[in-house]
Amino acid sequence: LVQRTVPLLVVALVVGLVVLVGTAPAHGQPADSALTVGSKKFTENVILGWMGTHLMRSAGHSATHREELGGSRFLWEALRRGDIDAYPEYTGTLRQELLADVDIAPGALADTLARYGIAMTAPLGFNNTYALGMRADQAAALGIETIADLQDHPDLRFGFTNEFMDRSDGWPSLRRAYDLPQSARGLDHDIAYRGLANGEIDVIDLYSTDAKIEQYDLRVLEDNKDHFPAYEALFLYRRDLATRAPAAVTALKRLAGQIPADTM
Repeated sequence: LVQRTVPLLVVALVVGLVVLVGTAPAHGQPADSALTVGSKKFTENVILGWMGTHLMRSAGHSATHREELGGSRFLWEALRRGDIDAYPEYTGTLRQELLADVDIAPGALADTLARYGIAMTAPLGFNNTYALGMRADQAAALGIETIADLQDHPDLRFGFTNEFMDRSDGWPSLRRAYDLPQSARGLDHDIAYRGLANGEIDVIDLYSTDAKIEQYDLRVLEDNKDHFPAYEALFLYRRDLATRAPAAVTALKRLAGQIPADTM
């Protein structure tokens, strides 16, 4: 049901956020083999994937969305191999995970990506960084407002997404930065939310734009040591797409700066 209804919602979002010249194929745009947009296994990324797909179609291209393909590394490798042509990514993931071993000077992310045959759009307008969250009533009862406050509650049960458990900016480095005494177990993101709601888990990792923060009445703990970097959303695409399908690249770039955090 979600897979069937999300595209309809995205059409409305695209119309509201981006000024489209029209939905008919662009004049003079040659027929092209189908382009493929990928997305990761969480709702926000799927929505962005559909937005990119619909924009490519509006530019006259046959575009397919391969949604929920996997995690960041899987999508990155698929893009480099040419299995997909574009996908939504985040600056923090690029710097902290995918290109963690590369020395990237400030402002040089695009130049670094070019060495891998990859290009990027400008940021889409919102920062979806990592955060830790608790049920608001439990956090209030324990007097927990910041991540540092967790040090005084070693019995709290942590459940984090599997990717967060392994990321260079995830649980291992967070635990060291805040000297946290707890252990954590890896879970699917949806399962972690359900576990938090029914009291089986006390603390989970969040994406800062998660709608479930409000749905489950969660308190987002202040990252008082500024551990988590900025995760500005953007689209990555293969550099040769600018030659193969320039109208598709232009279409993706229409999203730059158009989606504020409150909207997402």
